Amino acid sequence: MVGDPIHFVTLGLFIIDEFQEVDANGSLVRLQPQVGGNGLYASVGARIWLPPTQVGMVIEKGSDFPPRVQADLEKYGRDMWLFKSLPNQLTTRSMTTFRNNQREFKYLTARPPTTTKIINGTKFERARTVHFHCAPSEAISLVREMDCIPKWNPITVYEPHPLACNPAELPSLISILPRINILSPNSTEALALLSIKDAPSRSVIEGAAKFFLKYGVGPGGQGYVIIRCHDLGSYVACRQRGVWIDAYWTNNNARRVVDVTGAGNAYLGGLSAGLYYTHDVFEAALYATVSASYTIEQRGLPKLTRFWKTEKWNGDSPRKRLKNLKARHESRI
Repeated sequence: MVGDPIHFVTLGLFIIDEFQEVDANGSLVRLQPQVGGNGLYASVGARIWLPPTQVGMVIEKGSDFPPRVQADLEKYGRDMWLFKSLPNQLTTRSMTTFRNNQREFKYLTARPPTTTKIINGTKFERARTVHFHCAPSEAISLVREMDCIPKWNPITVYEPHPLACNPAELPSLISILPRINILSPNSTEALALLSIKDAPSRSVIEGAAKFFLKYGVGPGGQGYVIIRCHDLGSYVACRQRGVWIDAYWTNNNARRVVDVTGAGNAYLGGLSAGLYYTHDVFEAALYATVSASYTIEQRGLPKLTRFWKTEKWNGDSPRKRLKNLKARHESRI
């Protein structure tokens, strides 16, 4: 590795997302595929705030990787990507089905393992903050890999895989919590891990966060739990206190919410970027919320435009949104 470590790397996935929905007649209708994946959305969520030289992701290109996709992604900045060709296998693909206001997700190809090996020997090695998204049982081996890399003690931002959020995985999660600086399931995932059947009200979410914190999140129990709660916003908690952060788009702006795919991943990329500027998890959650706000305004990734040295996302300024959001939370943070 040459030079100083970058701020943020994700060990998450690039996926070609395929979509289908059930129409009024009960028939499945295929929709336009989109690039996606937890790693891709987290990277773009961080990129909203950081220059591309401070963001990193390795993208595995299978034999069916669409040629235009690399050029499209490089519009966000070439420095943030490393493309790895895998000509003997397919690009990771998934299918999301929208049915009765519910989302059903499944992989269409084998899911690659989550590992630090993908960044070993690259310019992304030893990043100061690392995001990963996998089952708790898989995270055990991942944490061991990190511990074997000399002089690397990153801020760890862990997002449990939704398909593995069940009571059987809870012991594995508890075992790694001391190595996790920031644990962030969404409300459905958190309650499923804890076998809580109640609806996700604020009091229920606060109780779930206390349960995780009781087991000692982070070294010395000094870590954080962030439970992402869709239109309720997010609950950010440590042992000393907890704060609710409102969703950026309120019910008065419901029309701005087009597709929530990737919003949670982008939130955690934005959170990691916020730590770069603030070194405070509660303040960083405001950056996270703004990143999520751009992700839900369309199907697929938000659009970046540049004019001289000014960047806009979906035609708007992230700093402007951050200022507005801060004004709504002055008495809380």
